[in-house]
Amino acid sequence: MARIKLVYLGGGSTRAAGTMASFMHHGADFDGSEVVLVDLDPDRLELIRTLAEKMAKARGLDIAVTATTDRVAALDGCDAVLSSFRPGGFAARVHDERIPLEHGTIGQETQGAGGFFMALRAIHVLKDVCAEMERVCPDAWIFNYTNPVNIVAEAVTHHSPLKIVSLCEGPIYFTHEIAESAGLDPDRLQATMVGLNHGCWSVEHSYGGADPLPLFEEAWERRSDDPSLEPQQRRQLQLAVRMGSIPADYFMYYYFRDEILAELRAKKTTRAEDILSWAPGYWRHYEEQAQLDDPQLDPALSRGGIHELELAIDVMDAIFNDKDEVHPVNMPNRGGALPGFPDDLVVELEGRCNRDGIEVLPVAAPLPRHVRGLVEMLGEYQALAAEAAWSGSREDAVRALYANPLVLNVDLAERVYAALAEAHRAYLPERLLAA
Repeated sequence: MARIKLVYLGGGSTRAAGTMASFMHHGADFDGSEVVLVDLDPDRLELIRTLAEKMAKARGLDIAVTATTDRVAALDGCDAVLSSFRPGGFAARVHDERIPLEHGTIGQETQGAGGFFMALRAIHVLKDVCAEMERVCPDAWIFNYTNPVNIVAEAVTHHSPLKIVSLCEGPIYFTHEIAESAGLDPDRLQATMVGLNHGCWSVEHSYGGADPLPLFEEAWERRSDDPSLEPQQRRQLQLAVRMGSIPADYFMYYYFRDEILAELRAKKTTRAEDILSWAPGYWRHYEEQAQLDDPQLDPALSRGGIHELELAIDVMDAIFNDKDEVHPVNMPNRGGALPGFPDDLVVELEGRCNRDGIEVLPVAAPLPRHVRGLVEMLGEYQALAAEAAWSGSREDAVRALYANPLVLNVDLAERVYAALAEAHRAYLPERLLAA
């Protein structure tokens, strides 16, 4: 059992209660540890601290939970940093989604112009976090969930000596999603998903030891006109059949771009506006549970569910308790583990996690050529975006946006950049604002 000091950046967010539930679910592996919650709102921090402390006590765990708005003090001497925050909150995400739509392009939390500006804001903060960590906890790991996780990891790995791994449940979730779409048992579908975060495909897949693609084809023939099939499920199933590989569902923004753009424009609210309307209900639930000796979160009333960021906890457990487990990770493509991609590009693939760190595992087969081109393009955009966010000028940033596959238009890139930069002025460095 590892005794660690874990600092949670974003510890007062709507997701933090579920993250603490996840950590305490694994609490026996971290007995004797200290968790420090860090965020900007002291009242919400105290609420999450109370919840976490009571969760630990109810499980008989010796885990101390404190909270602070002083990030540097929290980081001092820590072993691990869990990063999951959103500069500007969901109000900023509204801009990321709505402003691109006003200019005729898709904006989303991690994709398109909206995802690009989330990266600019997040890396502006993380650059300071890295400088602080290099002074007060240079040996600590960063377990990153701050979006876009691939661009964040790309920036940090190229500019800081700190150890960082970005994580996302996508490679696990995508297989469950398509199995349900095809009417199959999700627990029997196994797949190795590789590529980029939110941009991965399966290079190996089996269903009970057999090839699942014929089953997907049968399901597509049977369900393509089924009104009970959600549009997202229909698109993912169609892509799997057409491409012969299980896709990340985010590929719908590229392969069904015009259709989705029309749907988003027709909606009265964006995803972020919906979440903002639900947030008061989350906080009421957390406040109610904080009054109890044994808080029990309701998944329907908790942002993201009751076991948030569980993959990060699993990877921490594997590293600090030397469990030698394999998990999906976002790390540099060391040794060309993913064929056809640069060795220094952050890619999503499987990694072996133990006390020695994370070893990315060679991929058995390269991505098929008919899907690889778009992933390669997204990889080049990722590298340009990371460099611009860390130290680039406004010109560098606009040039990176030119390369985004959802933009690919000089005039559009310049217009949407100007509008989003103005909306996010308070969260960006001057070098990205100056003409």
